[in-house]
Amino acid sequence: MDIVTQKQLNILIRLAEADKHFAQAERDMILQIARERNFSEVDVQRLIRNPEPIDSLGALSNDQKFEYLIGCIQLIFIDHKVFESELIFAKSIAIKLGFRKSVVEFLIDNFDKKPHAELKSMVLLEYL
Repeated sequence: MDIVTQKQLNILIRLAEADKHFAQAERDMILQIARERNFSEVDVQRLIRNPEPIDSLGALSNDQKFEYLIGCIQLIFIDHKVFESELIFAKSIAIKLGFRKSVVEFLIDNFDKKPHAELKSMVLLEYL
């Protein structure tokens, strides 16, 4: 079992539940990420039913940290509704990943305005 993918999926599941409504689009995105990474759908369903506590995220590479964070931003936008509870959760994840919490506003404001690679270099340079 890929622990990096499991942690990311668990974070996304927790984020999807932050607004008290786990939208189908959110579920589909989580399952798509799992498929892309050859992560068992049975294990994803188990995580959905019983999400794990979010423990330390400091051992990740900078690339992995960015992917975790950008995945959160994608999930926030996937159902076309941005909830304050989702933003609060994303900020707490950003901090656990070692980013300044203001990175969430930056990504929300620029998500569909800049290419992924440009966002990544800006985030790693200015917010880590």
